[in-house]
Amino acid sequence: MKKLGLIFKEASENRIKDTLKESEAVFIVRYSGVASPDLCSLRQTLKGSKASLFVVKNSVARRALKESGLESLVKGIEGPCGLVFIKDEPVPVSKSLFDFVKEHEHLKIEGGSLKKKVLEKKDIEAMSKLPSKEVLRAHVVVTLNSPISGLVITLNQVLAKFVYCIDQIRQNKH
Repeated sequence: MKKLGLIFKEASENRIKDTLKESEAVFIVRYSGVASPDLCSLRQTLKGSKASLFVVKNSVARRALKESGLESLVKGIEGPCGLVFIKDEPVPVSKSLFDFVKEHEHLKIEGGSLKKKVLEKKDIEAMSKLPSKEVLRAHVVVTLNSPISGLVITLNQVLAKFVYCIDQIRQNKH
């Protein structure tokens, strides 16, 4: 018969591995010195971005990350750490985390992974400065629309000059 602690560790490890399979990205945060109510606030903020903060023993997190093919993230697991699992877009989550860090300097972002690509803190910070997906789509639409608009304006000017020229010829003949 297994001990209760061992059963809990195995269940936590399996939960991490299953959540990693469903997630687009995972970030590692160090929360030493952050009050429990503040962590609850962070969890609520992350929930709005389809992300979750999971706190687990470091040995369990290391083992789950290794077995999931993310050995390079293991070095970021030191001290009181949590895993932020992101099921949707990572940009709003990174913005939320860096906004939280501005108010709570004890929270540290250690690194993470985006679709099996290792991210360092600077990568996540750069991601937090990106515009939202909607803004990027608007930029693409404007960029695609710009040459068409320029062509229409040019053709309209050519047509207007032609009409003006014909009108001048008509006036000169009278």
